[in-house]
Amino acid sequence: MRYFVILVLLCIVGFLFSALFFMFKDKGDSRRMIKALTWRVALSVSLFLLLMAGYYLGLIDKNGL
Repeated sequence: MRYFVILVLLCIVGFLFSALFFMFKDKGDSRRMIKALTWRVALSVSLFLLLMAGYYLGLIDKNGL
């Protein structure tokens, strides 16, 4: 579970930097930047919901991962 969370966090940061790259490369007028930011937000929300479900179901202790 810990490695999955780290992998998703790295993907979130990767999408954030790819959006930054597309913003500078396409001068801010790009659908690629919007797609990268959409993926970042979707991954962030899904990670939050999975962590909450894991805590609720007892997969995650009170002490964390």
